[in-house]
Amino acid sequence: MGAFYGVFFDLGSTLLYFDGDWEDVFTRSDQAVSAALSEAGCKLDSLDFPTLFRQRLRAYHASRDQDLIEHTTEKILTDLLAELGLPEISDEVLNSAMTRMYAVSQADWHAEADALKTLKELNQLGYKIGVISNAANHQDVSTLIDQAGFRPELDFILTSAKNGMRKPSPTIFQEALDNWNVGPSQVLMVGDLLRPDIFGAKQLGIYSVWITRRAKNQENARYAGQITPDATISALSELPELIRQLEAGNP
Repeated sequence: MGAFYGVFFDLGSTLLYFDGDWEDVFTRSDQAVSAALSEAGCKLDSLDFPTLFRQRLRAYHASRDQDLIEHTTEKILTDLLAELGLPEISDEVLNSAMTRMYAVSQADWHAEADALKTLKELNQLGYKIGVISNAANHQDVSTLIDQAGFRPELDFILTSAKNGMRKPSPTIFQEALDNWNVGPSQVLMVGDLLRPDIFGAKQLGIYSVWITRRAKNQENARYAGQITPDATISALSELPELIRQLEAGNP
């Protein structure tokens, strides 16, 4: 191993891919939360609670990439219950509601075919590996990582739910660097989104690698030509060779 100490990875659409229908997932997720609350004694009979909850989540999602502050799904749920005048729920009920909510989408997330092999190869080459994920629920990310079998290959898992700030905020990237006590020039960031992953890394001087196989979306289209990655790959399997070239001084 040479100049680089480790690699930061985004999770969704980088190490994992989603093959479900989001609108259907949202509908069933919201119903799962409502059912968990009702079973715990919350009186929701007179309310269309799934619709109210989704409206609140959509409003938050529309604003969170402006101030980059991450409010957890748990907070959004408990704030809504308080506004509706419903009794405060226990941590046990809250955790149950979150578990049932995220179980719906977890069924549609899958590891990329080359993800685990690439992580293992990087570890064998001596590089540390960390995940930096924008996510409103840390346990969901943790479950997805275990589901994919990634945990033995990872040195740390950092989410915006835990950090409080979303990529591209320098705050979350700095926490990742502090985990290893290294400088920006000693790591690479691999991700599919231009603004959170690539711009976020470049702000701190971290070498940015854009993985493009699932990068065709409206969000990236907005920043095309404005944000330029240091390198581009189409599959994770290309990453070890890219790092070898960089270490040899031949990017």
